Amino acid sequence: MPDLESDDEDFRKAVADVQPLKPLRRAASRKAPPPPLPIQTMLDEQAALLESVERPFTPEEALETGEELTYLREGLSRLVLRRLRRGHWVVQAALDLHGLNRTQAALAVSEFLREADRRHLRCVRIVHGKGLGSKNREPVLKGKLRDWLAKRNEVLAYCQAPAHDGGSGALLVLLKAQR
Repeated sequence: MPDLESDDEDFRKAVADVQPLKPLRRAASRKAPPPPLPIQTMLDEQAALLESVERPFTPEEALETGEELTYLREGLSRLVLRRLRRGHWVVQAALDLHGLNRTQAALAVSEFLREADRRHLRCVRIVHGKGLGSKNREPVLKGKLRDWLAKRNEVLAYCQAPAHDGGSGALLVLLKAQR
């Protein structure tokens, strides 16, 4: 077993002529900078507040919303569109239009919605793609869906799907409830 007293004595001899270091001449540290302002979060919250008090879209206004496709049938509360965006209704069926031309896509959408109505489905997803494979890399079917869906009586609302469901390449469509 090692002798602790001899270890202590050896250590004291080794550090006997050690001198403390002189303090460094440094400026005193300043206060921590203030936390950054979450400007984008504040802007997003303000936009959400404004959206919550705005009147519902008319079909004509919905067709002119720009890049993100949204539609809300006249007379419905904006809450319906907000709930659709947030996943309030479960997606019960999906249609993928990749690889179809305009005519084929129009027929597929019409048949899909007819079948969804027959099966009493409430929420469906239509994947139109982002147009990366089309001429000029523009989403051709996205604009067509805007027209097709707004004219259908069974469509109450639609919006861009969340990222995990296709993002800007897909729509969530809310259909009339069957009685």
